[in-house]
Amino acid sequence: MAAGLQDMKARTVQGRSIWGTDVAVDKPDLRVLVIGGIHGDEMTAGGLVYDWLEQARTPPAEAPMRIYWRFIPVINPDGLFAKPSRRTNAHGVDLNRNFPTPNWERDAKLYWEKRTKKDPRRWPGNQAASEPETQFVLSQMDSFKPDLIVSVHAPYAVLDFDGPFVPPSRLGRLYLDQIGIFPGSLGNYGGIHRRIPVVTIELSSASRMPQAAEVRQMWLDLQRWINEKMAK
Repeated sequence: MAAGLQDMKARTVQGRSIWGTDVAVDKPDLRVLVIGGIHGDEMTAGGLVYDWLEQARTPPAEAPMRIYWRFIPVINPDGLFAKPSRRTNAHGVDLNRNFPTPNWERDAKLYWEKRTKKDPRRWPGNQAASEPETQFVLSQMDSFKPDLIVSVHAPYAVLDFDGPFVPPSRLGRLYLDQIGIFPGSLGNYGGIHRRIPVVTIELSSASRMPQAAEVRQMWLDLQRWINEKMAK
């Protein structure tokens, strides 16, 4: 593929491949997993991950930390390629409510019923981690063992953070606004339960990419925060 992506040997509900690639270094100080497209109708999320992948391939000559990056632009291709694109996967499950957070059985459906008024776009599924796409992300956490997860979404124009470490105050024009903890979300599961910090980026539009300068500034701000706050 043009971006140098590889088949990650995982399949969606409809049998599509999930694609990704590494920008690797020997003896890394940090391992960072960058994912997009958990929600298939957030097209800019995958676009940002593609752009950052290209920037990671030309790191600064004097980078303070040696970072091993893994980029997976679209976790939910079934949702992306649906006509029209949709938030959920092919089973109608919101993957960002399907992670096995503590008390998922008690909380996830109750939250869906009471807080979302049974919004079908936010259905958490019948069981935690029931979906192959969710299982793939969990397998990446176990095998790649990231020190940081960056999850890209849209369109709320905000920066969220879960887990240990001091969060970034801003990335480009997006400012930190920790919006809460949701049953079954990746931020809750990774940042709170697994203690792997999760930066959640909410771009301002699901269909219109930020300008190139803004994409670059967000990338530089992320790297600056990593080097300042996550040094081991």
